[in-house]
Amino acid sequence: MGKVIAVSNQKGGVGKSTTVVNLAAVFGARGSKVLIVDFDPQGNTTTSLGIQKKSIRNTVYDVLVGDCTAFEAVVASTSRGVSLIPTTQELSGASIELVGMKNRAEKLRDALKEARDFYDYILIDCPPTLDMLTINALVAADSVIIPMQCEFLSLEGLVELNNTIERIRSTWNKKLVIEGILFTMCVDRYKITGQIIAEVKKHFPKQVFNTTIPRNVALSEAPSFGQPVIYYEKKSKGAKAYEALAKEIIRKDRKAKEDK
Repeated sequence: MGKVIAVSNQKGGVGKSTTVVNLAAVFGARGSKVLIVDFDPQGNTTTSLGIQKKSIRNTVYDVLVGDCTAFEAVVASTSRGVSLIPTTQELSGASIELVGMKNRAEKLRDALKEARDFYDYILIDCPPTLDMLTINALVAADSVIIPMQCEFLSLEGLVELNNTIERIRSTWNKKLVIEGILFTMCVDRYKITGQIIAEVKKHFPKQVFNTTIPRNVALSEAPSFGQPVIYYEKKSKGAKAYEALAKEIIRKDRKAKEDK
């Protein structure tokens, strides 16, 4: 059964979509079958993979409301091993629609059940809000990657998201864990970078990834070409960082299996 990882932070602009696209591309390049679920109505992940939104027939909204299956919404990407359930702005209304539905928090989990048997990894790009869409993603997930910038204001958001994860764990998804806190857009020469990382490690000593993602031109440029950075500029610092992150997650998964 495949592993479902939600990538979530209620603060926008922290590198959620960048992380989903590039982590998926590295997993795929290493031979895994990967499905991305673009669960953010802004659709940045869909765009970053070069998918033309006008050509989309079924979206994650259609999956969520039961108009089609997850497999019927899957589209191929140009990245090896990576497929996508795309989104459009239509998804923005789903959070309100879900309120009146039975089992409203479990819609995405139920929709992805069959896909879990086919893919090695399913990565969910969450919206930058703590609404019913994010709750659905967290209920569907085995773990959460939390991307955050090295800014003091990010600490408040991290505490709030952790509280949400605890609530999800106590009600709908007891197995949900934090896969790791990922520092993005890092500039090592800035003093604040080390200060923020040290502060977060105080409160979450076992949950901070060793890998950090640097502020990198190639990472910023790649989406405009519809490519993950490992295909756009493989030797860039951004590409190497996401390769290191994928290896860190794979090592962690392997160790967890050995410890069982």
